[in-house]
Amino acid sequence: MELWIPITIAAAFCQNLRTALQKHLKGRLGTTGATFIRFGYGVPFAMIYLAVLHLGFGYGLPQPTMTLIVAGALGGLAQILATFLLIHLFSYRNFAVGTAYSKTEPIQAALFGFVVLGERVTSAAAVCILIGITGVIVISLARVPLTVSAVRGNLAGRPALIGLASAALFGASAVAYRTASLSLEGTGVPMQAAYALVYATVLQTSVMALWMGFREPDQLRASLAAWRSAVWVGLSGVAGSIGWFTAMTLQNVAYVRALAQIELVFTFLASWLVFREVIVRSEILGCALIVLAVVGIVLTG
Repeated sequence: MELWIPITIAAAFCQNLRTALQKHLKGRLGTTGATFIRFGYGVPFAMIYLAVLHLGFGYGLPQPTMTLIVAGALGGLAQILATFLLIHLFSYRNFAVGTAYSKTEPIQAALFGFVVLGERVTSAAAVCILIGITGVIVISLARVPLTVSAVRGNLAGRPALIGLASAALFGASAVAYRTASLSLEGTGVPMQAAYALVYATVLQTSVMALWMGFREPDQLRASLAAWRSAVWVGLSGVAGSIGWFTAMTLQNVAYVRALAQIELVFTFLASWLVFREVIVRSEILGCALIVLAVVGIVLTG
């Protein structure tokens, strides 16, 4: 098994944990505050990881490149905008279709990867990616009573466009991060990923702190006051980000983001085994499709 596969699965698990912790804090902090802690409280852990690689394992520090500066900044800003758009979707009553559209990220990441880096996916991998996206969409729409007229009206509505824009920004962000990391070749994959991660996370924290300081100072103060709980969001978030950056340095972004959809399977296992929530048949079908896609990607990747 190639190294990027277990790294991606571990990153998906950490992201699932971070999301659960973030949701717990969202009621106390609001959307902006809960988004900020993902980046702000992750910076110290990202720096510690970088220091351990350098001082503990002897990885040399890379020289910053213009590609790192530009691509890392674009990736960081795109990720912030994508996150805000995804959260904004939930203000719409008919958000389900838009949310389903937001899950087309692996396809859009494949397109960006082809345009920016000239990367291609095999026919077998492309089929697996489509199967996985189908499974995610089935889950997204599982509990929504959909009629022909409702679907027709929602397919081109504002939520759908917001969902597509969110997926495009997430896909562009992933490709930008891979571009930034690959520009640091010669220092070892772990250091390339860690250095790009620290740069992007510091930039994201600075941008959000400045914006919140002017627009939502109460949210910024609340985020700082909630440090005892928020620090765990930062730790789990950085653990996941280390995995994403490392996997995307090793492998085509489309493969990584497609395999990452296994996060939904973790979510439903937790809902079923821990919270004893009832899962409907279409959600089981969706999970089965995702598992099928993951197995296929592992075998073809």
